[in-house]
Amino acid sequence: MGSTLKGKSAIVTGATSGIGNAIASAFAEEGCNLMFNGFGDSEEIDAFRGNLSDRHDVDVFYDKCDLTDLAQISAMIANALERFGRIDILVNNAGIQHVSPIDEFPTEMFQRIIETNLAAPFYTIRGVLPIMKKNGWGRIVNISSVNGYVGSIHKGPYTAAKHGVLGLTKVVALETAETAITCNAVCPGFVKTAIIESQIQTRMKERGLSYAKAEQEHLVDKHPSKKFIPAEDIASVVLYLCSDAAKHITGIGLPVDGGWLSV
Repeated sequence: MGSTLKGKSAIVTGATSGIGNAIASAFAEEGCNLMFNGFGDSEEIDAFRGNLSDRHDVDVFYDKCDLTDLAQISAMIANALERFGRIDILVNNAGIQHVSPIDEFPTEMFQRIIETNLAAPFYTIRGVLPIMKKNGWGRIVNISSVNGYVGSIHKGPYTAAKHGVLGLTKVVALETAETAITCNAVCPGFVKTAIIESQIQTRMKERGLSYAKAEQEHLVDKHPSKKFIPAEDIASVVLYLCSDAAKHITGIGLPVDGGWLSV
């Protein structure tokens, strides 16, 4: 797979933690130059960037892009093109979540979820497609969710946005079907990210459970496997979808969910 991706250039959003962090690390290991964004401690972000660059001898650059700002999205894409000369891969990973019943859902939080989880992927895809068409090759991978297929209570805007990401993925795939550009989505189940960690902590407090019991209940509710999905496993799926082996796969939403959708 390394020969497929070595020397290519990728943008990965939301890569300062969790799934995006694992995806960025995997691309660097495969020899990709990389631009990433995300929120977090500046020293930790710079250490992550430097580590990837030094270990894998690739150009890694951090962009402070706020994905709710269209001008900053456009600037991030322009910066990547100027720095690398091309953009081969786009991974839309950044996402936020808020848990609340529909009739109590804060308007501002609804808007932020839609802007970050759905509008931003549209704008980044719109920005990179002309570049990929000019180069004659491209891979777009959107990180959706099992909630792109099924609903979960108190996650209305998140579920709506993730369903929207799958629809967007299909349309981009159709519009690029005669080219060497593919567009796919990955739909993870529970990955031990900060979002899931906060939900486990909430379950602990609300039900008076130990951490281990709250964690077990969280998994048993949805995952027949009774295991969390390692972020590195999501990264491996993304790498596959970007490889030449997957050149005829486009427009899919691939669940990586421990059997969630089989129930």
